[in-house]
Amino acid sequence: MIIVDRAMERRASAGNPVKVGVFGAGFMSRGLFNQQQYTNGWSVAAVCNRTPDHAVRALRDAGVTDVEVVENQTGFDTVVARGGTAVTPDPELLCASEAIECVVEATGHVGYGARVTVLAIEHGKHVVLMNAELDGTVGSLLHAKGRDAGVIVTGCDGDQPGVELNLYRFVTSIGLEPLVCGNIKGMQDRYRTPETQASFAAQWGQTPEMVTSFADGTKISFEQAIVANATGMSVAQRGMIGIEYDGHVDDLVDRFDVDDLRARGGIVDYVVGSQPSPGVFVYAAAHDDLQRKYLDYGKLGSGPLYSFYVPYHLTIFEVPFSVVRAVDFDDAVIQPLRGPCVDVVAVAKRALEAGETIDGLGGFMTYGVCENRDTAMGERLLPMGLAEGCTLRRAVARDSIVTLDDVEFPDSSLVHDLWIEQNTRFPVVTR
Repeated sequence: MIIVDRAMERRASAGNPVKVGVFGAGFMSRGLFNQQQYTNGWSVAAVCNRTPDHAVRALRDAGVTDVEVVENQTGFDTVVARGGTAVTPDPELLCASEAIECVVEATGHVGYGARVTVLAIEHGKHVVLMNAELDGTVGSLLHAKGRDAGVIVTGCDGDQPGVELNLYRFVTSIGLEPLVCGNIKGMQDRYRTPETQASFAAQWGQTPEMVTSFADGTKISFEQAIVANATGMSVAQRGMIGIEYDGHVDDLVDRFDVDDLRARGGIVDYVVGSQPSPGVFVYAAAHDDLQRKYLDYGKLGSGPLYSFYVPYHLTIFEVPFSVVRAVDFDDAVIQPLRGPCVDVVAVAKRALEAGETIDGLGGFMTYGVCENRDTAMGERLLPMGLAEGCTLRRAVARDSIVTLDDVEFPDSSLVHDLWIEQNTRFPVVTR
């Protein structure tokens, strides 16, 4: 983040921090509220939360004293103008405010996130998404709508996809060829539920559903789909390979065939139980013998793949960089190159019966896996981000993919409408 930190210092010295509006007051947002005490050049000027009292408590717990719940635009703008933090349940007030330069979507909810992101774009606001589930479902369309409106819609620094893209950009900038973008998981169990994860969730102040999506592989599937869509990469197989290995990721470079990776245009994947956890990695190839010589001299080995990694992702500590990159540098951390390359599709976590209504992400009924978009569309597989609220027309066996033909969609859903629009704007191109 060299250069960005200087820009943040200049903002702070001029008394002109980027005024940010945050959607949500949950686990990640609480960290952001606290972080503004220690990171220059930005401030949380407003929070939109469906339960305002919860947002007020979260802000005050983070040391923010001038907090006021507002009900109209005049009240909102008055609080922000005096340097306070306005709290509202109405996303229109936040998005319509001329003082707000950038919004952070931190709810993790696909439907609500779609609504407020579209609203922010319509009002000409830059958007930083801390919502991989939304990004992995209709991100290509949202990013395109942002470009059409002259604003940045981007994923964030600090979460694995953003850290991977920063590393990917570094590897590319030194003249190497990235062929694997990888994510490192501590564990994975497809059959975890909110019941099994309840105590861990309580320990960290998170929802059981969010923690379940980490454990059952849904979250990492969305994260790696985002990386694929930002790089043009694919997955080697449905669900990715997911090597289990208790050593270092440096040791796994020989598990991949360079010619096969090049033929695929590179792949996204993950490893389980490896070090450095919970980091990310990129495997890259050199272009000639002289590059290989100097990489060997730099202690990266003899190739043909070379391992680069970041041993951490620091979530809320890095998100302010994303804000300043968008506002001051017109630079997205991570966004799709074009239409989707990889989708996340729904798989039955247990036997599903006709007539049941599918619960939400990180629930009892489904988990998400990556699939190349041409296959997902050709086989009419149900996107995980659209599964919630769908009613099953027929039974689906455990570990079977749920298809579009297996379900009835709810009568009205913005995210479903956006998905249809995305498919129209970005038709499938067979690889």
